[in-house]
Amino acid sequence: MVNPRLQEKYFAEVIPSLKDLFGYKSVMQVPRLHKICINQGLGDGASNKKLIQLGLEELTAIAGQCAVATRAKKSVSNFKLREGMPIGVKVTLRGRLMYEFLDRFISIALPRIRNFWGLKANGFDGKGNYNVGIQEQIIFPEISIDKVIKINGMNITFVTTAQNNETAFQLLKALGMPFNMVQD
Repeated sequence: MVNPRLQEKYFAEVIPSLKDLFGYKSVMQVPRLHKICINQGLGDGASNKKLIQLGLEELTAIAGQCAVATRAKKSVSNFKLREGMPIGVKVTLRGRLMYEFLDRFISIALPRIRNFWGLKANGFDGKGNYNVGIQEQIIFPEISIDKVIKINGMNITFVTTAQNNETAFQLLKALGMPFNMVQD
């Protein structure tokens, strides 16, 4: 079984460059990508069960791994929401599937975004994790536009072992994330 392209790039190029850049003494100190979490909130999912099923199918096709429904933790009467009702879908990718998704995300999905000038570099949380919001699921080639009933966005979180934003930024940049360096 062949390793994904970005996984091989990480071991061959990213580790030596980050080791030199930050002066790490051991390879184990070099930050790595731990997991990728994809979350899709489906607001009308509580009242329409078909939306949850379609969301599960779409996210499973995008990620290549079975997605699960997220359920409400509290009841909110204003939203006609009861505890335990499905309100979204999520999937967590690790290992081989994580690198395959990251490769497809960088090389295929992001270039399909209209007027794309790069990802904003202010999506870091201070602990080495990066969040990016996608407005349309149709940027992924696995989704057939004809079968889409409702355009939904999603939140993608890249969880790294980096201790701060700077090292996480350098890690993701070395992996090929197209960051927009122009400040808004």
